[in-house]
Amino acid sequence: MIVKVLGTGCPKCKKLEENARIAISETGLEATVEKVTDLNRIMDYGVMITPALVIDEKVVANGLRSVDDIKNLLKQQSAANP
Repeated sequence: MIVKVLGTGCPKCKKLEENARIAISETGLEATVEKVTDLNRIMDYGVMITPALVIDEKVVANGLRSVDDIKNLLKQQSAANP
């Protein structure tokens, strides 16, 4: 599983990345986290508001999300793509 945090480096972007790493750790899922800061790459995902969370190339959330929210998103995506 590949998790991408889309954002330019603002405090909310950094917090989303931190929460994503914690959520991955707590779920025990195999996943890597990538930070995407290039605006052209971010816009390629159709995202106009950052931060955004992408799991396996699917935008699953915009804005800051809690660890529990991200854990639920990871579990949903994992179940959808066994």
